[in-house]
Amino acid sequence: MPDVVDKPTRSLMMAGIRGKDTKPERALRTALHSAGFRYRLHVPNLPGKPDLVFPKYKAVVLVHGCFWHRHTGCWWCSNPSSNREFWSAKFEQNTRRDAKNISDLRNLGWKVAIIWECAMRLRDPDSVALRVGRWLESRHQALVLPLDREMRQSGRAAPAGPI
Repeated sequence: MPDVVDKPTRSLMMAGIRGKDTKPERALRTALHSAGFRYRLHVPNLPGKPDLVFPKYKAVVLVHGCFWHRHTGCWWCSNPSSNREFWSAKFEQNTRRDAKNISDLRNLGWKVAIIWECAMRLRDPDSVALRVGRWLESRHQALVLPLDREMRQSGRAAPAGPI
């Protein structure tokens, strides 16, 4: 299927997609700050420059977009119908890089949380921040939101089978 816009327009559209300071990330940062948690942003000497770094807890929070980071089973994790080979390679590279960064962070002794974009859509930022805050103060090494059961209950999960 051919693209519905010309190349210069598509280029402008793609250039406008942010890699950091996204709307879900900003909403979570605001809610966490209001709850009294202090953090650093995009620390360059940590693998993958995590979105939020909590040195006090030796923990990082990654706010992942469902489309770009391939949230399996998520309603918002669709596949473009044009230029499939490019997108397949792009998504594979993204997921490989994510896995390596998470592994490297854990090997350095950091706790890692992944907050999917849909968690911010399914719940208000304050409730997500509350769960992240409880995780920060716990001994748990990992957190992933939303939980699979939350996606099923919300009705936002994609139908079973290939996406």
